[in-house]
Amino acid sequence: MLLAATTMSSCYTYTCIVGKGAQGTESVTKHNSYLIDGLVALNVSDSHEMAGGATDYTVVTKHTFVDGLLAAITGSIYSPTTTTVTK
Repeated sequence: MLLAATTMSSCYTYTCIVGKGAQGTESVTKHNSYLIDGLVALNVSDSHEMAGGATDYTVVTKHTFVDGLLAAITGSIYSPTTTTVTK
């Protein structure tokens, strides 16, 4: 049980509200690639670009189940995240 608690504790969700936050349901999702448990960024999405000029939007960056599975398989050498911008 201790092993499960320590190995599965890295899941997180980060939410950032810009302006008044999302005013609709239109969303754009992109994946981010990191190496060595997030220390080296390979491909990181730009939330401002994903918003397409909107001034009010919500950004959610999280580890999905697939992201966590890929990190577990590679021993966190490859650690992806997923960013969703809702306008």
